[in-house]
Amino acid sequence: MRSPRFRVLVPVTAIAMAAASLSACSGAGAGTAGGADAANTIHVLMVNNAQMVDLENLTAANFTKQTGIKVDFTVLPEDSLRDKASQEFSTQAGQYDVATLSNFEIPFYSKNGWLAPLNSDVAADPGFDQADILKPIAESLTGADGQLYGEPFYGESSFLMYRKDVFAAKGLTMPAHPTWQQVAALAVKLNGAEPGMRGICLRGQPGWGEVLAPLTTVVNTFGGTWLDQNWNAQVTAPGFTSATNFYVNLIKQAGEPGAAQSGFTECLNDFQQSKVAMWYDATSAAGSLDTAGSPVTGKVGYVPAPVVDTSNSGWLYTWAWAIEKASTHQADAWKFISWASGKGYINLVGQKLGWAQVPPGTRTSTYSNPNYLASASAFAAPTLTAIDTADPQNPGVQPRPTPGIQFVDIPEFTDFGTQASQLLSDAIAGQMSVASALKQVQALTQTAGDKYK
Repeated sequence: MRSPRFRVLVPVTAIAMAAASLSACSGAGAGTAGGADAANTIHVLMVNNAQMVDLENLTAANFTKQTGIKVDFTVLPEDSLRDKASQEFSTQAGQYDVATLSNFEIPFYSKNGWLAPLNSDVAADPGFDQADILKPIAESLTGADGQLYGEPFYGESSFLMYRKDVFAAKGLTMPAHPTWQQVAALAVKLNGAEPGMRGICLRGQPGWGEVLAPLTTVVNTFGGTWLDQNWNAQVTAPGFTSATNFYVNLIKQAGEPGAAQSGFTECLNDFQQSKVAMWYDATSAAGSLDTAGSPVTGKVGYVPAPVVDTSNSGWLYTWAWAIEKASTHQADAWKFISWASGKGYINLVGQKLGWAQVPPGTRTSTYSNPNYLASASAFAAPTLTAIDTADPQNPGVQPRPTPGIQFVDIPEFTDFGTQASQLLSDAIAGQMSVASALKQVQALTQTAGDKYK
């Protein structure tokens, strides 16, 4: 994800909603992209995160030089990327050979027949070392048919970050495996630990990948869920309700000012500027905190995502490379993917751009690489543990109808999740009660669930 930053998941438009029900069809590309172009060119649709831009800049002088395969990139912001990908893959237009998709899209894209499997002859490459890919990441990119449909460019979970120096000055100790109740008590004590400092930063910004990402992990560990295994909405049930009240109250008691407008970026800035003492968010944030030039380098501690009724509660997310089924350049597309997700690329980035720029969270070997560990010693082990313990199949205390830790892995979540996030953000802002917000979210969620009964 570029200079490590949690991806801001934005809603897929109505195109994606309709696309999920379309059957796959093949077609030739048109315009500047597609199968009509030269045989030695592949077309890649890619999100514009900074680490992807690094890859774009490194491709010609390395991948193309080595293979003779030219790569034509279309680089878009995440919202535009998701809209474009849903349109492209649902119609099988064949304009792109490869696209960056996440573990949200890949399960239902593969179910709809829009992706080429990567454990077929196309991807028969023993040098890639598939076994080195972190197991939870690989499983999240595997379809219901057991076939692999994506290779990760980077991955992440979530954990709690805290200022070790501030804790020491206040005589406080962070538990090795904190509960949310312990975190809340610490947050109140940390209010005012330094001038203007608040105890914790938690996202409140609308967006199904903003406020709902951390909040849903809290819901899971409080015993709640969006939907039960029979597709009945559970938003007004005790687990979801208690978790949401806890989250909103914690923000009001010890959270950052303007929390309803705070997403990943705002919390990152607040933490770096000593405006908050703790922050619960993506493991990828650590690369920005413990890097040369960061005002908090060496001052940050990392512990697992807080829990209540579960043994862990970290989320799981990855941007991955997938091949469109309609692509007529699948062999060359795989060569690009195996390079971009390979060990060699990680070493290339470390040597050319610095080890702090290495895409995290994809390979076991990265976490035993002495060059990487020299730059990431503070957070490498906590990151690996967070990813290894993430369980999208069983993130809570009850069976779910679909995988997903910080999201419900159905296309409709981009719609009802976005609407829900605005209502819950309004509750954080004090514009409505939590009970009123949850009542409306319950109805939205049930409408989506009814489609699957």
